[in-house]
Amino acid sequence: MKGNENSAPETRRAVLVGVRDEKMSKKEADSLARELMGLVDTLGLETALREMVYVREKTAKYGMGTGKAEELAQKAASLEADCIIFDRDISPSQQRNWEKLAGVPVIDRQELIIQIFASRARTREAELQIRLAELNYALPRLQHKYIDLSRQRGGRYGTKGSGETRFETDRRRVEQRIHRLEEELEEVKRQRQVQRKQRERQGVPVCALVGYTNTGKSSILNALTGAGVLAENKLFATLDPTSRRLELPQGTQILLVDTVGFIRRLPHSLVNAFRSTLEEAVRADILLNVIDASEEDAAGQHETTLLTLKELGAGDIPMITVVNKIDRLQSAEELESLLKSHAPSVPVCAADGRGLAELCARIEQALSGASVRFRFLPERTDLAALLHRSGHVLSEKYGEGYIEVEARVDERTAGRLREYQVTGA
Repeated sequence: MKGNENSAPETRRAVLVGVRDEKMSKKEADSLARELMGLVDTLGLETALREMVYVREKTAKYGMGTGKAEELAQKAASLEADCIIFDRDISPSQQRNWEKLAGVPVIDRQELIIQIFASRARTREAELQIRLAELNYALPRLQHKYIDLSRQRGGRYGTKGSGETRFETDRRRVEQRIHRLEEELEEVKRQRQVQRKQRERQGVPVCALVGYTNTGKSSILNALTGAGVLAENKLFATLDPTSRRLELPQGTQILLVDTVGFIRRLPHSLVNAFRSTLEEAVRADILLNVIDASEEDAAGQHETTLLTLKELGAGDIPMITVVNKIDRLQSAEELESLLKSHAPSVPVCAADGRGLAELCARIEQALSGASVRFRFLPERTDLAALLHRSGHVLSEKYGEGYIEVEARVDERTAGRLREYQVTGA
């Protein structure tokens, strides 16, 4: 971006452009506009102007009429904006046309989210995933970088021009780097699978906190476990999954996992890149779907979460809906209406702890299945210990040549120990 190199990042100014057509309601457009402001704020930019453009017929050059495009470019110049940011994806050719018209960098929603993720990556896995998304985004834009050079005359006897040769070389290099990153991520994925299998052998149920970005998932994890995870009032404060053990009221041990938040129009490159991270949700025994009670478009965010979970293959996992930030509601009637629209759900406030005890009880109830009796050989104390970790033990008896345990267990644990089940009197 332009400007003095010594200027602080927050002084950079952006013109935000939303594009609405006849298929999009005003409510959805306003919600997306607020979300775009949140994304820009997260990246440390200042909003110089918000503009909503209603488009009846999209054009190939700018995605809108030339007159409106020129008007926006003039406004950006008069405000001395450092960039223009669109709340939708724009093609490589449109990006080039806009930058030529406005004379400043032009960013679409996909690049904006990738930049935010890049600024917040902390672990090696997150860095690899971000770099992969960046390269997949940049690859189709390479050709426009060299389009002027490729028109130059170069070489002899019909050989390619210098610009085209450079483009081909850079494209191969990017493709090779993408391939190497994919191989490294596969290795990370294998390591994660080993860790997951170790957890499964221990028999500890996994509960994954999922939901829209900035609904308070990390705050709930911190309140329940004292994890000390960064919990900012910004979008995508959490990128890397964090796991903490939690003992429920009746003694059941679970692993509580915080995951990256979802968002509308999440770039497909990021969905694919973060699939290994989001597998924590796919492999969970229970999903805790967190909703922000104070969000005007909570219903739309909830729908996005459900669609994303379905896309990830986690749509059929048992779910507890958690309505967070109830302290921000103005009245009991407002809370009652929200809970009714998301019934059944558990109202909580991670900030002051309200409702967290009930949430733990609901988790334990969901994990506890029917009462089942098991009988093991005396030396299989490991299986008795598994029931203590994974279920709620009702009775335990040591007889001559056996250990008999009656417990409430989830379907997964019951399946693992099916051969030891005792039927009848």
